[in-house]
Amino acid sequence: MNKVWESNFDITIAIPTYNGAERLPKLLERLLFQTGIENIHWEIVIIDNNSIDDTKIIVQQYQKKFNNICPLKYFLETKQGAAFARLSGVREAQGKFVAFLDDDNLPVSDWLAAAYTFGKEHPQAGAWSGQIHGEFEVKPPQNFERIQAFLAIREQGSQPQLFDPVNLKLPPGAALVVNKQAWCDSVPNVLVFSGRLGKSMVGGEDLEPLLYIHKAGWQIWYNPKMHTYHQIPSWRLEKNYLINLARGCGLSTCELRFINAKKWQKPIIFFRTIIGGLRRLLQHIIKYNFNIKNNLIVACEMQFYFSIMISPFYSLKYHTKNLLSTNKHFTA
Repeated sequence: MNKVWESNFDITIAIPTYNGAERLPKLLERLLFQTGIENIHWEIVIIDNNSIDDTKIIVQQYQKKFNNICPLKYFLETKQGAAFARLSGVREAQGKFVAFLDDDNLPVSDWLAAAYTFGKEHPQAGAWSGQIHGEFEVKPPQNFERIQAFLAIREQGSQPQLFDPVNLKLPPGAALVVNKQAWCDSVPNVLVFSGRLGKSMVGGEDLEPLLYIHKAGWQIWYNPKMHTYHQIPSWRLEKNYLINLARGCGLSTCELRFINAKKWQKPIIFFRTIIGGLRRLLQHIIKYNFNIKNNLIVACEMQFYFSIMISPFYSLKYHTKNLLSTNKHFTA
């Protein structure tokens, strides 16, 4: 176990942002008016992931507003990607718990209190998340709830429950709270998945840290008392975006399953993932009788299953690239 560190705050809210000048004010206004926090010692850290807009200026303006509420700190993370921003957020956080909010998340007024209380009452929890509702700019298509998880929308009822890391049933990184000690003890500083960058929509950056936390023996919980709204602009409901998003979610599957696997298990996982993805793909084709083009939801599901099927080859490509890079480094 890593050295136990002393926390100066009960909880830190860490906000990774990229070009968030227009989105941050709405979130920070919500945080100005949190309730039930009279006995909570908290702070906010903004992680600017190379913004080229007025993000820093916006933060400076709000630092004055938060003077009598809690410290509001600004940090720049030059390595691009959500994973790097979250690693930086944990590193800079001085709270016992670290609560991540993306800059397009809108927590309800008692979100912070609910997040902190749950952590105190569940000492074995390494991470926990709540209900994430969609706040849509335009009406989503019919049956959208079948694929809403791709957009980090989670509504799993009113009872607390443990997530199922073995089957990759885990919460998203948005509106997630972690025990900092659990993270520092188990999550490596170099991760496989850095986040969706440029044309690459390969996911996995949300689930990877949680799998390491689970592997170290910590629990991962769903806390229904934590409510957040995820703002969904119209462009995130367009067909091309959703298809690419589904593809990216599927491609990370095999590599994520490798994280908690022993070396001898990996070949089994490799072939099982191919067979499982193929089976689900064929079942879907039969069920919908090739009616894909006119049904966006079905098309997204088909793309997801297909990408799961080929994810072992994506993983193989990733490891081959890393091996070649390592050999090149040693021979240079």
